[in-house]
Amino acid sequence: MVSEKNPPTPGTLMVDAQNRIGEFRGEWCGLWSLRPVTGGREWTVDPQSVRPASPEQRLRAENSRLNARSRGEYL
Repeated sequence: MVSEKNPPTPGTLMVDAQNRIGEFRGEWCGLWSLRPVTGGREWTVDPQSVRPASPEQRLRAENSRLNARSRGEYL
C-alpha cells in the first residue's frame, strides 16, 4: 500500500491529479517527485493526489519510453 509514510520504490509509475504519468523519484519536504517516463524535468506532487498507474497506463508508458529511445530522445 502506498501512503505518505510508506512511499513507493523509486521507478514506480504513478499518476497525478492532472493525469500525468511519471516515475516516482523520491520524497522531499513532504512532497513527492515524479519524472516523465521519456525523460525530462521532474515535478512535485502532494502524495495524497497521486495513485499507482494501472496496468494499461504502465504498458503505454513503457511503449512511449521505448519509442523515444528508438528515436534517440531517451537513453
